[in-house]
Amino acid sequence: MMISNIVESFRLAMQALTHNKMRSFLSSLGVLIGISTVILMGWLLTGLNSVVNDTFNSIGVDMLYIDKFEWAGGMKWDDMRKRKDITESQINNFMEYPTYAEAIIPQLDMWAGVMKYKGEKYSGLPFVGTTSKFAITSSGVIENGRFFNDNEDRDGAKVIIMGTKSFETVFPKHDGLGKFVTLEGKKFQVIGCLKKQGTFLFDMMDNRCYIPLKAYKNLYGSLGSYTLAIKAGSEKNMDLVRDQIRGNMRSARNIKPGAPDDFSINESKAFSNSIDTIRNVVGTVGYGITFLSFFVGIIGIMNIMFVTVTERTREIGIRKAVGAKRNSILFQFLFESAALCFMGALLSFVFCQILVYAASSILPKYIESLSFLKPYLPLNLLLIATVVSILVGVIAGLLPALRASKLDPVDALRYE
Repeated sequence: MMISNIVESFRLAMQALTHNKMRSFLSSLGVLIGISTVILMGWLLTGLNSVVNDTFNSIGVDMLYIDKFEWAGGMKWDDMRKRKDITESQINNFMEYPTYAEAIIPQLDMWAGVMKYKGEKYSGLPFVGTTSKFAITSSGVIENGRFFNDNEDRDGAKVIIMGTKSFETVFPKHDGLGKFVTLEGKKFQVIGCLKKQGTFLFDMMDNRCYIPLKAYKNLYGSLGSYTLAIKAGSEKNMDLVRDQIRGNMRSARNIKPGAPDDFSINESKAFSNSIDTIRNVVGTVGYGITFLSFFVGIIGIMNIMFVTVTERTREIGIRKAVGAKRNSILFQFLFESAALCFMGALLSFVFCQILVYAASSILPKYIESLSFLKPYLPLNLLLIATVVSILVGVIAGLLPALRASKLDPVDALRYE
């Protein structure tokens, strides 16, 4: 009996909506805006989460980097700049200590190097001197060609591995493998191009060029502060390795007990606070707009439903006179209100899909950092939006439905 009442209430609600198509559409607009905001905000946050994961993977989820500077900017620049450089002798001392790490990879960086090719000069490229072990890290994945080997590493061979962006800048036809570029008057052969790794949160990765550490020192000397890239082997091993290398580096730099570290241990988690701030800003703005949109939509639909109840007072009286129960009347108007919101959700799905497809197709052509935008809506967002729209409809229609169900049949039949 309950099921038949629900089915009948649903049929009457659909019939009422189809008789007032324009009013139903206009009533759904407020909900359409609210649902669209929910969907678009979720789509944006989904893309942002994808970027965050890509950023963590490019840095290396099992990688630790001992450096003079803290990458995430948790300290004042002047305080970090005053720290003493991490020297080659300290690196050598550090390498003598036992460690649970899978690999320890020293590197030196030149942040504003100059490369020449066929008379063209390319300034501001970051050059990194490192060892062949760098190839086993997430940042050393080769797209084309190969990484330099142990022999080239030991001999200081004049070979170079280029990041995706620097490779495309110097060789727009992607024909650079085997060709020679000039660094500080020395010819270096391009033997590999790295896989694209940069994101808008960490886009400098694709500009970096790698050469054997010995070749780097022959060009630029051993001046500057070393960085140690340390591969822990797994995420589970991170805490153990982090504690161990902190003690090893303190010993290598002769830091007295109780004195603070004069170096930083960087990892992908160091960026989590900055990323959480971005998420919170996007979420706060999105939720604020969503709340206002739904508030306006609920008021609009509630008003329309009160008008509908008033217009159909005699109809309600007739139904009650022939035996319709309060629950039947209540369900009819709740279904009608929920259907209005669900119609807004359906229109929102179509609108948002068109919008995200256009945005993901057009915007990355002009703003490369927006390449993370996906051309489709995640299914879970559509399911959430559907549930929310029906819930909003029930809330908006509850008071009008209660009023309709409580009408006295005699008074309703007299209503003009």
